[in-house]
Amino acid sequence: MYFDFEEQFPKLVMLLYGLIAFAVIVGGLLLLLDVVPSRLARRREQRMLAMAGAGGTVPMRRSGRGSEGLFGLFFLLPALILLGIGLVVPALRTTVLSFMDGRSENWVGLDNYQWMFSQDEIIQVLTNTLIWVFLVPTVATTVGLIYAVLVDKARFESLAKSLVFMPMAISFVGASIIWRFVYAFRGGEQEQYGLLNYVVTLFGFEPQRWLQLNAPLNTLLLIVVMIWIQAGFAMVVLSAAIKAIPGDIIEAARLDGVNAWQMFWQVTMPSIRPALIVVVVTISIATLKVFDIVRTMTNGNYDTGVIANEMYNQAFRYGQNGYGSALAVFLFVLVIPIVIYQIRNLRKQREV
Repeated sequence: MYFDFEEQFPKLVMLLYGLIAFAVIVGGLLLLLDVVPSRLARRREQRMLAMAGAGGTVPMRRSGRGSEGLFGLFFLLPALILLGIGLVVPALRTTVLSFMDGRSENWVGLDNYQWMFSQDEIIQVLTNTLIWVFLVPTVATTVGLIYAVLVDKARFESLAKSLVFMPMAISFVGASIIWRFVYAFRGGEQEQYGLLNYVVTLFGFEPQRWLQLNAPLNTLLLIVVMIWIQAGFAMVVLSAAIKAIPGDIIEAARLDGVNAWQMFWQVTMPSIRPALIVVVVTISIATLKVFDIVRTMTNGNYDTGVIANEMYNQAFRYGQNGYGSALAVFLFVLVIPIVIYQIRNLRKQREV
């Protein structure tokens, strides 16, 4: 591919400007963090020494810390501005667009939300999302917990954990491409290169177009990809929680004569409950927002769509901003209760 330097020169200049601006802003903030606090501290020490030398009373540090609060707000301001521009403003604009028509010109009230719950295609999308949210956190957490318990203090524990955690290092798109090859299908008498169809033919069965099966079977095959990715995350967090259980509790349970099953349900599970909640909540939020897997493997065809993918299609493929915004708001509403529950749970843990 030929690279035309003269044609690309303006873009390279803009890139250079961006790098310089980034260096100046970051460097300036680091300089302020280093210079300003030390200078303020030196000035305060000088005032205290001057007053002590003059025989005056050294003022006590005020409990209000008003100046420190303003100083902290100064450094929080850039982050608050970015949050406002990148999160708050788009969220408000999306909410407004959800009450307008496809071209965002006329107000339609709740028509977009009525459309959402009256179309069979969207009902299928909502049903698929419900299946995802129920199965992925449940199965992924269960698999991760079982694996964490089985490999705890095993001989090759580090290697076993690395193998299970490895899918977490792969992007959702990369994992989807891998599993597309697993589900790949070749018609006629051609040799099957898809792993699943190859195994099926070895046992004398006919190969299948797995991703085109009737719903919800094809949705379940997509869910397998998400479980494959998230099980490693669950395993790592829960394994750390298991290792954090105090040894005296385990020893006391053994002295009481509990068996392995009783140890798991009466000692391990209550001890790792906070970590278990974190894992389930985190995976649930990630599952509600799932987009890459469906987009890469089926693009929502064959009744495999989910809310995030349908939102993208409505807003950016079909030009229906109102429908897409309504789906986005509905997805946001679904996430809010999970986030509130997690915040309350963290507060309870801090109080304890």
